[in-house]
Amino acid sequence: MEVASLVLPVFAIIVTGWFAGELGYLSRSLADGLVHFAYNVAMPALLIVTIAQEPARNLLEWRFLLAFGGGSLICFALVFVAARAGGQHDLASSTIHGMAAAMTNTGFVALPILHAIYGQPAVLPAAIATVFVAAVMFPITVILLEKRDPRGPSAPSAGLVRQILLNPMVLSTLIGLLWAITGLPIPAPVAAYLNVIAAALTPCALFAIGLGLSVEGLWSNLGASFALAAVKLVIMPLIVYGLCLITGLDPLYTVAAVICAAVPTAKTVYVLAHEHKVEEKLVAATVSVTTMLSVATLLFALYLLSGLATSTR
Repeated sequence: MEVASLVLPVFAIIVTGWFAGELGYLSRSLADGLVHFAYNVAMPALLIVTIAQEPARNLLEWRFLLAFGGGSLICFALVFVAARAGGQHDLASSTIHGMAAAMTNTGFVALPILHAIYGQPAVLPAAIATVFVAAVMFPITVILLEKRDPRGPSAPSAGLVRQILLNPMVLSTLIGLLWAITGLPIPAPVAAYLNVIAAALTPCALFAIGLGLSVEGLWSNLGASFALAAVKLVIMPLIVYGLCLITGLDPLYTVAAVICAAVPTAKTVYVLAHEHKVEEKLVAATVSVTTMLSVATLLFALYLLSGLATSTR
């Protein structure tokens, strides 16, 4: 019931945005402004405040990083290669397909679920997963997307590097990592300021997904969305669990790694897709489908892990 109470409101915000656009209450064109704000302001604030407040040594739990991070990268690679092999998708499209199946909503779904069920000890692994998504998955996505440089193949590599480093995602991640390495606390007013802005990310991004989602777009991408959802909600958690067993990860971190893998596709994939005008309808449909189906898959995963979880208490 705790899982449903956390996941259903996420889906409800998407539905609210869809109703607002479908009924003409708000113009669908407003979705662009919401996404630009989420991408350029709210998300960088969240990345900085999340990464910078975590001690650098805590971000290096190699078994957890290998299990969760390895599972994420394996799933991304599998879908990316499959999309490219079909010959119908370019580099950017294949990248978005891969990330829709592998980039997970750790910060806004996994972390509160783990905290609600297992308490404060479960927050750290969820935070590590969030940092991995921010420090590894985001830059990989941005690098692959930015290689589709509008200036053409003759654009100098230095210009591409500058584009990547100045991307709000990458830049804010680097700032957070550098701050974490210093070990200095973020001044309370600064942290409060960043948290207020970061809090706007969830409603803005989810509402924008719904506002920009049409029934035609959902139906036209339903088959592909369910295929990506199967990878995201079933295959990825199984791969991560297998890696947990191989590395001998302790029970609490194993539960956290699997739950982090089993939550819906991150809404930030839609923000990236929209910002680069690549597979927006597919990602919007996938976020909606994985959010809806995760209510059942998360409950099932938690039930299967319940025996393991008792040994963590």
